[in-house]
Amino acid sequence: MFTLVRSRLRTAALALSAVAALTFGTTATTGAAAAPAPAPAPAKQGPTSVAYVEVNNNSMLNVGKYTLADGGDNVFDVAVIFAANINYDTGKKEAYLHFNENVQRVLDNAATEIRPLQDKGIKVVLSVLGNHQGAGFANFPSQQAASAFAKQMSDTVTKYGLDFDDEYAEYGNNGTGQPNDSSFVHLVTALRANMPDKIISLYNIGPAASRLSYGGVDVSSKFDYAWNPYYGTWQVPGIALPKSKLSPAAVEIGGTSQSTAADLARRTVGEGYGVYLTYNLDGSDRSADVSAFTRELYGSDAVYTP
Repeated sequence: MFTLVRSRLRTAALALSAVAALTFGTTATTGAAAAPAPAPAPAKQGPTSVAYVEVNNNSMLNVGKYTLADGGDNVFDVAVIFAANINYDTGKKEAYLHFNENVQRVLDNAATEIRPLQDKGIKVVLSVLGNHQGAGFANFPSQQAASAFAKQMSDTVTKYGLDFDDEYAEYGNNGTGQPNDSSFVHLVTALRANMPDKIISLYNIGPAASRLSYGGVDVSSKFDYAWNPYYGTWQVPGIALPKSKLSPAAVEIGGTSQSTAADLARRTVGEGYGVYLTYNLDGSDRSADVSAFTRELYGSDAVYTP
C-alpha cells in the first residue's frame, strides 16, 4: 500500500529540547463582583506532531502558520531546524559541532526566527547529523570521547535546544573507526546525566539504534520518544517505550500522498500511538496536505495563515 521512501535524514537521531513552562497569575478585584471568566477553550487532544524544516531553503516560521480550524490550536507541537553537522577534526582526532551559514543565521537571529514559535508554545530544536567525515554517534572510541561530545551537545542545548541525527557519518573516513557497541550507550548515558529534564528521542534505525545495550546498561528507558525515519511508511520503532512515545508513521509534506498521510494518521489514532512525524515543511500553502492528517489526528482541518 505504501511506497518505501528513504529519508534523506535518518540513520539514528537524538532529539533534545528544553521544556518550557508557562506561569499564569491573577489580579485582585474590589467593589462589584467581577464577571466570571469565560471557560478556557479545550486544548488540542491527540498525538504530538513534529515538523522538520530544511532551513537551507525554508523558514522556520512556516511551522507557526498552521492552526486547527476548530479551536485555533497549533497544528505542530515541535519544530526542528534541519540541520547542523557533526564534523571531525583530523588534527585533534575528535568530533565537534558545526553550523553552516543558514543554520547559524537562524540561531543568531533567534529573536525573529525561533522566539515567535516558542511564544506560540511550539518547541524548537536543532538537528545535528553527520557530514561525510567519518564522525557519528556510533563510533566514539572511548567513554571519555563520548562524554566530551555529550558536553558539547549539552552546552548547545542550554543555549538553543537540539535534535541529533547520525546520518551521512560515513564511518571510516578520515581514519575514523567503525561503529562499536559502547559508543551510543556511553553518549546517551552522559546526555541523560547532563540533561535529566530534557527530551531525548531516537530514530530507530542504523548502527547506533541497534546498539542500545552494553556492559549491562540498556539505555532504552532513557529515551522519551522514538520515530520511524522512512517517509510514507508505517514502521513501529523496536524500542521498549509505551505507544504514547512512539511514531510508527512518517510523512514528507508534499511528497507523501494525502491519502497515505491520512491512512497513517488514522492508524496512529486507531492503534493508540502518541506521535506523528512530518518532514520538509516549506513556504507554500500546504493546508490541503496538512489537513489530510489533522482531520484524522484532531478531527479538524488545518488553516494556513501567511
